[in-house]
Amino acid sequence: MGRPRMFDEAAVLDAVAGEFRVLGYADTSTERLCDAAGVRRSSLYNAFTSKDELFLRALEHYIDVVRVRQTAILADDALCGADRLRALIDVVVGEEQDAAQRGRAAGCMVVQSFMSPALRRRDDRVARILDRDLRARTALLAEAVRAGQLDGTVASDVEPDDGAILVNTVISGVRVTAQSGAPPETLRRIALAGLHALLH
Repeated sequence: MGRPRMFDEAAVLDAVAGEFRVLGYADTSTERLCDAAGVRRSSLYNAFTSKDELFLRALEHYIDVVRVRQTAILADDALCGADRLRALIDVVVGEEQDAAQRGRAAGCMVVQSFMSPALRRRDDRVARILDRDLRARTALLAEAVRAGQLDGTVASDVEPDDGAILVNTVISGVRVTAQSGAPPETLRRIALAGLHALLH
């Protein structure tokens, strides 16, 4: 029987995802991951066997956490469709604002992974996780767009799936722009300008 783990697995995955989401897979060292998680290298690898496996687990954990938060916003019947989309933008910009106060961008593990085609080619499990997440996220966004079309706050001449892709692209652009050091007020203007054609 193996020795019990001496750390909180979810906390470790949160910590390492926080590094991967900013630096990506290739530029995140094992030493950095251990420092962020507050565990020894041997403990980390006893639990996750390799950096590759740790990345996969952290990616799945990150996606699950983000999806719960996004679903709470995008499926909120108390908000009109347009306000659901604006609230999502506010969360993203708020994350970047909090991170900027600590001297870095918040980043996004999904965006970083999509920007690393070699990583997806090397391990098709990464590609499958990302593709599954993109489908689920697009469906969630499309439902918010449909809700907005029904309540008159989202343009009716936009296909919901196209609107979902637009919102997803705007958020990805905000994440990348934040990495360049753009201030939060600039990020918010960019995001709302990107959604302008969609919202009434």
